[in-house]
Amino acid sequence: MREQKTADVLVIGAGIIGAATAFRLAERGLCVALLEAQAAPAMGSTGRSAAGVRVQFTEAVNVRLSWESIQEYRAFPELYGEDAGYRPIGYLFLVPEAAWARHQAGVALQRRLGAPVEVLPPEEAQAIVEFVPEGIAGATYGPADGVVDPHRVTHTYLRLARARGARLYLETPLLEARHAQGVWRARTPHGWFEAPYIVNAAGAWAGEVARRAGLEVPVWPVRRVVFVTGPLSEPHAYPLTVDLASGVYFRSEGERLLFGRSNPAEPPGFREGVDWAWLEPTLEVALARFPWFAGLSLDRRACWWGYYEVTPDHNPILGRMPGVPGWVNAAGFSGHGVQQAAAVGRVIAEEVVDGRAHSIDVDPLRYERFHTGNTRLEAHIV
Repeated sequence: MREQKTADVLVIGAGIIGAATAFRLAERGLCVALLEAQAAPAMGSTGRSAAGVRVQFTEAVNVRLSWESIQEYRAFPELYGEDAGYRPIGYLFLVPEAAWARHQAGVALQRRLGAPVEVLPPEEAQAIVEFVPEGIAGATYGPADGVVDPHRVTHTYLRLARARGARLYLETPLLEARHAQGVWRARTPHGWFEAPYIVNAAGAWAGEVARRAGLEVPVWPVRRVVFVTGPLSEPHAYPLTVDLASGVYFRSEGERLLFGRSNPAEPPGFREGVDWAWLEPTLEVALARFPWFAGLSLDRRACWWGYYEVTPDHNPILGRMPGVPGWVNAAGFSGHGVQQAAAVGRVIAEEVVDGRAHSIDVDPLRYERFHTGNTRLEAHIV
């Protein structure tokens, strides 16, 4: 177990991003070793996400990454003989007056890039979801938006990667990594690994993984909580609905609802467990917009928590690390990793094999933006 292992690329993290990247690298003929700290894949942010996929973003690169990924998830049965669990239940954004102009500009961008998005007046949106319309200028609806099964997608990509020679090492955290003579040497509890390239796809742990290599990558973990209701008395298929005025969201999951709201006051860190103190503030704003929430029950045993991997501008960090040979970042998705993984796997493989991503221009997401002042805050963060 302690012999030295060599590869062309070490991918750190076997969540959905790492799995998609390993598949695409192996597909291009590279020898890939995938190092996962946990006892099984998809046990971090991937497995604890709310599983939404959407095209409604304000930055073109985010729209393209998400839209191309959604199209791949939709085609999973034809491409890979597996069902990605894709269900186009839709995303409905309720937009306050102050954000309406910016939101309409986002719709124009999304449509220009080929993504289907509809603009609805409040009364048409109320036919989809009953809500109090005060302060709402209008709504946008993405009919191709919806949900996938993150576990199934991850395991499909891993199967495809391993069929092409990739090796998966579980319970193998990266303890330290150093670069010398064109090769990265990574120490793990099971010995040393060597490869010319390391892809940092460690999710919420990406900042820590970088520090173990002597690097600073601005990715921090922030806890997010998903609350779950009991079965509805009158089952109804709700799209993933977001009240942008308060940040509260919900969607159907079988006979239940999932709902939540980001806590802007919670500092970064690996806090564990459901934050029950955040339930009352979440319900307070939910009831103001959706009074029918008063008739719902809560299943405390079904609620869960996970981590967003957050960056300063809520955009991922993709591509080669400037001045650091062989280090490639694929992290910091700020809650959007599941919906962008399929396309990210391709662009990271291009970055490694071809020297630069070319199917999608990811220059706005490169690390250098933090030093050139070219950061652009993604406005559509839930």
